[in-house]
Amino acid sequence: MPDSSTKPLRIVVLISGGGTTLRNLIRYMDAGRLSVEIPLVISSSPKAGGLQIAADAGIPSRVIQRKAFSSQDDFSQAIFDRCRQVRADLVVMAGFLKRITVQEDFTHRVTNIHPALIPSFCGEEMYGHRVHEAVLDYGVKLTGCTVHFADNQYDHGPVILQKAVPVLDDDTPDTLAARVFQAECEAYPEALQLIAEGRVRVEGRRVRIAPQ
Repeated sequence: MPDSSTKPLRIVVLISGGGTTLRNLIRYMDAGRLSVEIPLVISSSPKAGGLQIAADAGIPSRVIQRKAFSSQDDFSQAIFDRCRQVRADLVVMAGFLKRITVQEDFTHRVTNIHPALIPSFCGEEMYGHRVHEAVLDYGVKLTGCTVHFADNQYDHGPVILQKAVPVLDDDTPDTLAARVFQAECEAYPEALQLIAEGRVRVEGRRVRIAPQ
């Protein structure tokens, strides 16, 4: 990965909805706390609120809908072709709700964030409030969020960074989700900054973080 001392990390952000994670990344960029640039935002929906966030920030966007393609592979090809065109160093999934096939040249170059501590409460049916409902139903005392490299299995790629969040006795899915999201707002920029600084190395399933 490029070192932020020479140039910012070029990231393409994938969205499907309101763009809260995108907004948070832009906030960190504007504050000088995240050494990235966003040449493109790709949305799976023309109605995604995140498209306006991108427009307000002067970031180009493109809508690529799954229904326009006969297969997941063709859909994925269209997305990664656009990422190649803008010379993306990294693809950042930020509330992207469509499954994609990570292509070989993007191995360990696609990140995702999951609202639990992988490998707990993750997998194909575990997204959004379903995760927090499952956490409460099980009765665990800790949950959190996980930033990981995405591969071609749900919530499976090497873990970059995790933050723990306590589960309180009076939590509801809404209150727990809000607290986990606050952790996500710290974890994702932190993980991306580590990558931008060239401090992340993948060894099998282990992610090594070099000291500053």
